[in-house]
Amino acid sequence: MPRPPHPRSRRHSPGQRPPADPPGVPARRAALRLLDAVLRRGLAIEQALAAATAGLSPPDRGLAHAIAAEVLRRLADLDALIDGATRNRLPDDAKARFALRIALVQALRLGTPPHAAISTVLPLVDGGPRKLVHGVFGTLLRGDAALPDTPALPPPVHDRIARNWGDRVARAAGEAIAAPPPLDLTLRGDPPLAGVSLLPGHVRLTTDTPVPDLPGYAAGDWWVQDLAASLPARLAGGGGGHALDLCAAPGGKTLQLAAAGWDVTAVDISESRLARLSENLARTGLSATIVTADLLDWQPPAPADVVLLDAPCSATGIFRRHPDVLHRVGPRVIAEMAEVQARLLPRAASWVRPGGLLVYATCSLEPEEGEAQIAAFLDSHPDFAIDPVLPDELPEGLVAHERGWLRTLPGMLAEQGGLDGFFMVRMMRVAGDSPGT
Repeated sequence: MPRPPHPRSRRHSPGQRPPADPPGVPARRAALRLLDAVLRRGLAIEQALAAATAGLSPPDRGLAHAIAAEVLRRLADLDALIDGATRNRLPDDAKARFALRIALVQALRLGTPPHAAISTVLPLVDGGPRKLVHGVFGTLLRGDAALPDTPALPPPVHDRIARNWGDRVARAAGEAIAAPPPLDLTLRGDPPLAGVSLLPGHVRLTTDTPVPDLPGYAAGDWWVQDLAASLPARLAGGGGGHALDLCAAPGGKTLQLAAAGWDVTAVDISESRLARLSENLARTGLSATIVTADLLDWQPPAPADVVLLDAPCSATGIFRRHPDVLHRVGPRVIAEMAEVQARLLPRAASWVRPGGLLVYATCSLEPEEGEAQIAAFLDSHPDFAIDPVLPDELPEGLVAHERGWLRTLPGMLAEQGGLDGFFMVRMMRVAGDSPGT
């Protein structure tokens, strides 16, 4: 009498649902979907999160995100381990490679017991490669495999940072992705939490507590905002007039401007991201006029006292929290974003009243999206001049460039927990109409 097939190899008739995954596997399957979205399809991890984790509980959703993010932080080193333990190199898009990345990062970085790390990824692999995954994982763990303290950057990213800012900054970037960064809060009043303050109205925490569970969240006493991301709105100064916050979502800068007393109009093309801004305005009790519009089509009814353009960019400066940018952003994306900025900046400038301020910022490490962008703008707009960033506007340890703008880089304020990579500049409109507007 023939033996029945092994349960793992049973075929299912058309329309028959496969058996449910064992406990622990759905989160790993979601992590695989996230990694596939980033590495194969070039999506941001936040773009893919909802679809990849649909149906998961909040803890499993968080676990899937944590696994995928840690794999992206350590991808080059994980692949070096895998390639050193396989006779024939696995294709980059092979499920076996993805499964090994997920299993290894759990065992070597996230504290998952090895038996749980491997048993929860084997169902992700079909057929013969399952034995390969199990064997390679076992070989590496028996051989005391380890990941370096400082992750290796993807070679194109390392080369680009080193070319633009030097080898020391490239090394600092590797150190910066070794672990998720601390949590920065921008405060409305006295800090409700014990932490380190690097500027008035700022506190930095090291905590694993979910943000909504922290004291003061429901009362709207603060909002989450990286220290570097909070600096452009600080350059606007105190309120009393009309401020335009362009590309405003998710809204941290709008909240800052409103809290400083400005009458704020917040404009963004994304209705869903503006919904988050509306929620945060309601939570904090602050107010702003929200406009959903494309800045290349929209026009304000009158010039503003302050225009803050946090321009769309490659986002290469926020890799500490969003390690997917290390793998999906390259020269083509950077060039495309620089072209968008070159179109938006003169348009935003035309909406500044004479004597008013234009603050331009990008969360990018690329000179094409910062220094070069402003040099070109000033050459064609003699009615604008840089209003230099002052020492008392910055945390101790940060210094503005001699031309008056601010560039934050990996390695800056490292002893205090670091900060994201940003470029920002404040300019004053010193004469009448800009040419070409």
